Amino acid sequence: MTGIGKSGTFRFGDRAVTRMGYGAMQLAGPGVFGPPRDRAAAIAVLRRAIEAGVDHIDTCDYYGPHVVNQIIREALHPYPADLTLVTKVGARRGPDGAWIPAQSPAELVAAVHDNLRNLGVDVIDGVNLRLMGGADFGPADESVEARFTALAELRAQGLIRHLGISNATMAQVAEARRIAPVVCVQNHYNLVHRADDAMIDELAGLGIAYVPFFPLGGFQPLQVEGLSRVAASLGVAPMQVALAWLLQRSPNILLIPGTSSRAHLDENLAAADLALDDAALAALDAIAAQ
Repeated sequence: MTGIGKSGTFRFGDRAVTRMGYGAMQLAGPGVFGPPRDRAAAIAVLRRAIEAGVDHIDTCDYYGPHVVNQIIREALHPYPADLTLVTKVGARRGPDGAWIPAQSPAELVAAVHDNLRNLGVDVIDGVNLRLMGGADFGPADESVEARFTALAELRAQGLIRHLGISNATMAQVAEARRIAPVVCVQNHYNLVHRADDAMIDELAGLGIAYVPFFPLGGFQPLQVEGLSRVAASLGVAPMQVALAWLLQRSPNILLIPGTSSRAHLDENLAAADLALDDAALAALDAIAAQ
C-alpha cells in the first residue's frame, strides 16, 4: 500500500482531495482511440487506484471516445462517496481518431450529457472547459464568456458541481470567474515546461487547484540528464522524482499521472512518499533554467 496521503490534500470546491490522483486517458486504445487491448487490465488498474487511496480521477468522454468513461463505470460504479470524478469538454473525435474542436455552447452541453450518461451519474463533480488554443496548441487570447456561461447554466441546473478551465491564460481564468466559481485550472506543466510558474503561485493565493496535464511529458516522456542523475542518487525512477518535484512545487498542485499498468500505477503513487532535499530541488530547478 502506498502512502499517497502523505502528499496532503487540497480543496476542490466543497471537498478536499488527496493531491496524488489518477488520469484515465491511457485506458483507451493506441492514440487514445478505440478500446484497450486488455479491458480486464484497465478495470484492474482503476480498482487498484481506489484501493490505494486515490480519490480524484480525471477522465473525458472523448477518450475513446466514450470507452474510458464506460470502463470507469464498469470498474467502480456505484462510486465511493469520497471519489471526485472530473471530466472535460470542448472536443470530439473523428472516425480516424482526429481531435476536432467542439466548442459551441450546444456542443458543450451535449458533451456534458454524454459524460453523465457514460459515467452513470446524475451530477458530475467537476467539468473543465478545454480550450483548443492557438497554432501551437498552447493557450490563445480569446474570450470564454459564451462557452463558460453555457457550463455555468448546467451548474445552476444541478448537473455539474464544480467548474474548471483547461489550456487557459490567467486573463481567461479571471473572465471565467466573473461568470461562475472556478475551482481548478488544468494546463500543460512539468519539470521542463514551466511557463505557468507565475500562474500557479497566483492561483495558490486564490485557493484554486492547479492540475498539470502531461506531468511526465505526455506522449514523449521526459528524458532529461539532470533528472536521471537526481533519480540515480536517490535510487528511484526518474518519473517518480518528476512527480515528487511537482508535489513540492506548490501545495495547490493536484497530480493526475496516467497509466494502463498496475505496476506503473504503484510506482507513480509511491512518489508521494518521496521527499526531495534542498540539493535535489536545486538540481531539478536548474533544469528549467537551461
